Amino acid sequence: MAQLKLGRSKVTHAGRLPLNIAKDMVKNKYLYMMLTPVLLYFIIFHYFPMYGSIIAFKDFNPRLGIGGSAWVGLEHFKDFFGGMYFWRVFKNTLMISLYDLIFGFPAPLILALLLNEVKNALFKRSVQTITYLPHFISLVIICGMIKDFTSSDGVINDIIAFFGGERVTMLLEPSFFRTIFVSSNIWQHIGWGTIIYLAALSAIDLEQYEACKIDGGGRWKQMLHVTLPGLLPVFVILLILDIGRIMSVGFEKVILLYNPTTYVTADVISSYVYRIGLQDFQFSFSSAVGLFNSVINFALVVGSNWISRKLNNTGLW
Repeated sequence: MAQLKLGRSKVTHAGRLPLNIAKDMVKNKYLYMMLTPVLLYFIIFHYFPMYGSIIAFKDFNPRLGIGGSAWVGLEHFKDFFGGMYFWRVFKNTLMISLYDLIFGFPAPLILALLLNEVKNALFKRSVQTITYLPHFISLVIICGMIKDFTSSDGVINDIIAFFGGERVTMLLEPSFFRTIFVSSNIWQHIGWGTIIYLAALSAIDLEQYEACKIDGGGRWKQMLHVTLPGLLPVFVILLILDIGRIMSVGFEKVILLYNPTTYVTADVISSYVYRIGLQDFQFSFSSAVGLFNSVINFALVVGSNWISRKLNNTGLW
């Protein structure tokens, strides 16, 4: 009898669920109206195009369309994994992403902690403004500035020559590409990332700092025992998101900076997909490579979120 009642309770609850949603939509109709364009954007530009991923398993012919093209199964994946460029683009993508994660990810946190200790409001605001301005500059302009700075007669080579070094066009040297890419990323995004951490810092209860002072904790102890634990949830969420993008090095910046002489260290999966798909018109092959990249990113997000949940009960879901 108890099981029967429980089963009826579940059915009743499930039956009421759509009714509750309908009532909520009527009650908050203006909020749902504001949400509609966002939902349409994701449905039209993110979910609907997923159907096109099927060409990764076909020999796509634009004349025949997706449905009429011949099915080839995993042939394009086998060609990619067995191709001469697989390990090069995979290694370059992984190396650049790891360097950016190791050196670039903590940079906004460190700057936010430093700014949090600054008492001069004018100086603090000035540093914030100067550091987040590059985030709003067009990427094409950013890459143009990088090319000018790293050219043989650029300001970086002027400094090197001043100390007796030899001038060199850095973007023509494969050994310099990753350093230039990662360091310019830090310069471009450190200020914008700092805003998130400063917002999280403002939410920390000041009474915790007072309690730490009463216990004899100085500024260093307050940062270790109050500030960093307060930033931990935000830090973990941002880390999970960055790990999920570890295989998606921004191809726009790579394409604007690399050249055939630096392919050995600069060619990544996304730039390889662009070159094979749009320049060589191998649509099915490039779709297979892009699908492989997306699956790896999805697995990294799920895996990192699961590990975070196990370690400190914090995650995206």
